[in-house]
Amino acid sequence: MASVQFGASLAKGLFPLLGPTGATSWRLFLASLILLMVWRPWRQKITRQELQLILPYGLALGLMNVTFYVALSRIPLGIAVALEFTGPLVVAIFTSRKPRDFLWALLATVGLITLFPTPQSQLDPFGMLMALVAGACWAGYIIYGQKAGAALHGGRAAALGMLVAMLVALPIGIIDRGAQLWQPTLLVLALLVAVFSSAVPYSLEMIALKRLRANTFSILMSLEPALATLMGWLFLKEILTPLELAAVACIIAASLGSALSSSKNPSAA
Repeated sequence: MASVQFGASLAKGLFPLLGPTGATSWRLFLASLILLMVWRPWRQKITRQELQLILPYGLALGLMNVTFYVALSRIPLGIAVALEFTGPLVVAIFTSRKPRDFLWALLATVGLITLFPTPQSQLDPFGMLMALVAGACWAGYIIYGQKAGAALHGGRAAALGMLVAMLVALPIGIIDRGAQLWQPTLLVLALLVAVFSSAVPYSLEMIALKRLRANTFSILMSLEPALATLMGWLFLKEILTPLELAAVACIIAASLGSALSSSKNPSAA
């Protein structure tokens, strides 16, 4: 979580020259090369069943990255991550049979309403929408990532999923930015973004998803909006208003409460 949010703060430095879609393309292109060289997934033949798991996992990963970076170009990092977090939170709440989990849904709704754009608000509505779309893609990433990680070695699944994600994002970046996309002078910064935002964290997540219960993973992930807010403040000088901080806190509390509630269910996966 710390790695991916630090990488996101670095990525904003690419936006003035590459735009969010160009930055995403560079990041996933370089990250896929790194993961392919490290894990060398071609050493084992990919079965049809594995391919059926890798394709939706990589598709969700690619779309999640594109939409999140578009959101990040318009709204602060902490807000973007908090809104993105509602995707897996909604899935966790509405797949639960416990009535008290709807209290967590209500708390998350309060946080969202608090962030709703007003004439006095500085938050961009389209940026907020893209963060919510990224959240929906994140939910798919978790679902298919668990299945892919269970069927394949974690690092191999991450490498193949990142390759698919790159094939999803690269055409979008080329269409949007054209020749501006290829700027060799940005290679070092793009490489750092790829390492911190993709190569390292996604490999660790695939290993974690294979070794941890889903609810334990969710409890730990509840800290991500807080880390994003901290990274935004430290590296991007993004200072949230007290009301925005309260909204982020509501979403964190809702996610943590839902995850803890799930962990008390003996049948939780």
